[in-house]
Amino acid sequence: MAEATEPAKVETIAEVTDAVPAADGGNVWPDEAAESAFLAEARTNGETPQVATVTAAEPEVENETDGKELPPLDDLVKRIPPDVRDVLDDLFRAKFTGVRRVPKKSLKT
Repeated sequence: MAEATEPAKVETIAEVTDAVPAADGGNVWPDEAAESAFLAEARTNGETPQVATVTAAEPEVENETDGKELPPLDDLVKRIPPDVRDVLDDLFRAKFTGVRRVPKKSLKT
């Protein structure tokens, strides 16, 4: 005869941490105790949860400049055909605010 086993008690993260929703309606992250309890339970179930590690971002290095000065904003806006500017304004309410250099690593190659 098969033995009857007790059903396992399943606790949600909210039950473990007694978390109160954030006042602004944002997400509430579990604390260290809740996370370690989750990882311990996963290991007892034979699972191997993957823990994400956070690495510090490399400091952004200023691009090498070619010595050329950037053109004035008005000159660049005048290069855009008027009908394209109208469509941009209608669809996106696009407002051109400044001229900036883009790092080479941000561009597709």
